[in-house]
Amino acid sequence: MPETNIIEQRRAASPTQRSQGAELTAAGVRYRTWCEHDRVDVLLVDATGAVLRTLPLEPEGDGYFSGIDQEGRAGDLYRYRLSDTGDWPDPASRAQPFGVHGPSSVVDPSAFRWGDASWKAPAYRDLVIYELHVGTFTGAGTFRATIEKLEYLVALGVNAIEIMPVADFPGDRNWGYDGVSLYAPSRAYGEPDDFRALVDAAHAGGLAVILDVVYNHLGPDGNYLGCYHSGYFNSEHETPWGVGLNHEQAAVRDFFSENALYWMREFHIDGFRLDATHAIVDDSPQHILAEIAERVHARGGFVIAEDDRNDPNLLRASNAGGLGFDGCWSDDFHHTVRVMLTKQREGYYANFEGTSRELADTLAHGWHFRGQPRPTSGKPRGGESIDLQPEQFVYCISNHDQVGNRAFGERLGHVVEPAAYRAASGLLCLVPYTPMLFMGQEWAASTPFQFFTEHNAELG
Repeated sequence: MPETNIIEQRRAASPTQRSQGAELTAAGVRYRTWCEHDRVDVLLVDATGAVLRTLPLEPEGDGYFSGIDQEGRAGDLYRYRLSDTGDWPDPASRAQPFGVHGPSSVVDPSAFRWGDASWKAPAYRDLVIYELHVGTFTGAGTFRATIEKLEYLVALGVNAIEIMPVADFPGDRNWGYDGVSLYAPSRAYGEPDDFRALVDAAHAGGLAVILDVVYNHLGPDGNYLGCYHSGYFNSEHETPWGVGLNHEQAAVRDFFSENALYWMREFHIDGFRLDATHAIVDDSPQHILAEIAERVHARGGFVIAEDDRNDPNLLRASNAGGLGFDGCWSDDFHHTVRVMLTKQREGYYANFEGTSRELADTLAHGWHFRGQPRPTSGKPRGGESIDLQPEQFVYCISNHDQVGNRAFGERLGHVVEPAAYRAASGLLCLVPYTPMLFMGQEWAASTPFQFFTEHNAELG
């Protein structure tokens, strides 16, 4: 079995990082995991879960265990047995064909034949982004079905699609922010090669692919990281979604920064939108966000943050003491426009007046809050943006959060007159900031987009 170029490239590009999961090599399938237990075995199983054979892993040091299955091949199903604590899916599984609680599967990334060797992504400053959710973008809700809509998106005039998270989640329906198998494209949308086919087709049509990733928490159902090592989490880094991750730990940093590179290497992803970066706490000398940005940039990609702090340091170059992100969602523009057009000021909209003066101030500076106190809390928010570039601010009048977090999922086009909606759309297209559309807004879709999950009965 020839060793894939992917593994050779990984080792050459990041020799100090140890990637986890099951990977095909010249010698067989190499398994590696990070674990605080004394013994780790790979259980090769069949589709019913019956154990076919067992492979003991050897300690590498620093908590890593690894081993080679010389009889291994693509399609093998496996679990890890951790001492006597139980048998669990691989946290770095490349596929979960029976769901996030089932056995993991060995995947051969070299089996897919790419056609994008000459692909060159648009420069970041030229991006026109279209955000979509694979499960609801088409009737079938699959990677392959999305391919059929790419020609329409090209004709619309966008040059990048931003795909809401695809890391596998419990159930068959989810926004994607409850992902627990961060290396496995959701089987609800298709096979890993189906996702590769979507990216390949997007590139053939001139569309860059931005993947939304969640590195601030994991979902509540099917998250087995704690079964492997308590060091994945830090109780002092609480998030709105549960205990925070321990990015000060080298193995944890590698797990997440390597994840971004994995999507680039094996799926040809062009860039990333990182969810809620304000909830990623890291007291290391180099913040994990700076490390991710550095590693993604080294491979020619770009990174966009969702961050509610209006922190200019996020967008400043690393040599200027910043975190080096290329862009950040600027919700101030959306909020000001929404309040101006609807006069609704409940929740966080209470911090905005929706006046022409406020809109002009936002347009002049990228975001409105640059250190002023929020009216609702009296606490200052944001920093000066005078040294930042316009394209670093991602503007929208609709996105998954601003629609889906409303009780009835109503879109802006539901609640304002058509003339006002057209004016807001025109403004979005004319300002010098990076524009982003949310699926359906281009024709003022009447369908609501509410938050949804499919957890077990206990979680609801």
